[in-house]
Amino acid sequence: PALGPAARPEAARAERRRRKQRGAARRTCGIGNGRAQEGGKMNEIKESLRNVEQTYKIFQQQQFTFIAALEHTRENAHDKIKPVTSIGQVQTYMDHYCNNTTDKRILLMFLNICSDLSKLCQRLESLHPGNTTTNALLEKCKMLVSHSNDLSSIRAKYPHDVVNHLSCDEARNHYGGVVSLIPIVLDCMKEWVAHSEKLPRNMIQSVSGEHTSLESRAAEASGRGAVGAGLTVSGQPAFLTAATQTSLSLTGPARESRRVRKKPQACLGRTIGKLLDGPWKPPGRHAF
Repeated sequence: PALGPAARPEAARAERRRRKQRGAARRTCGIGNGRAQEGGKMNEIKESLRNVEQTYKIFQQQQFTFIAALEHTRENAHDKIKPVTSIGQVQTYMDHYCNNTTDKRILLMFLNICSDLSKLCQRLESLHPGNTTTNALLEKCKMLVSHSNDLSSIRAKYPHDVVNHLSCDEARNHYGGVVSLIPIVLDCMKEWVAHSEKLPRNMIQSVSGEHTSLESRAAEASGRGAVGAGLTVSGQPAFLTAATQTSLSLTGPARESRRVRKKPQACLGRTIGKLLDGPWKPPGRHAF
């Protein structure tokens, strides 16, 4: 229902009070909500890491099939001298030199695990800024899962036994790096999670600050749009004179201070009409 002229200022004041209360509640709960969101994201990352580990356990049981597939594709590519040094090299073998379904299946399984690890690195990077330790671990993971990274010098150590399942020639000269890649990356990611859970929780404030700056920029943009549409930043028509705007500003704190001594003014249209009509004149005929 429409409010009368006397009730409108009181309704506006009540609405401003409600907005202030909602803003205070958001500021109070912002950090707590941010921590809950961070905890939820961390749980999702740990769940994804467990899923990759389960897939890798299935792959690890088929290591001999993986080595046989690399042997076949390297022979087809006439590339049996140099070692398998990168993920990109395995991708090339599968795309161009793989002739049977078994070899393609196991090579694709290896590439899919590497792809999942690469995506997980991106999620780790977006979770929080981290510190020197976590950032170093994350950079190591990103470097290892890069398609062009040289894997020939890396070796998985105890408790991993993937290298022990190779012959001396295979481990030293051909496949020691490629079979060590996934277990090393998984260890780095688990170490990253362990260090991240020990970080102070106030790091989430930086993420909240980014959201606040985005909201402030959006408010400034809406204010510029209002000015371009013929309104002032406060939403008042731009054609009003300074005296009119001063009169209209009495609807704010100045009117609250005068509410005892002065009755509320009429609506906006009536105020503008009075100012445009000029001073009051007694009834009768006038020259102007």
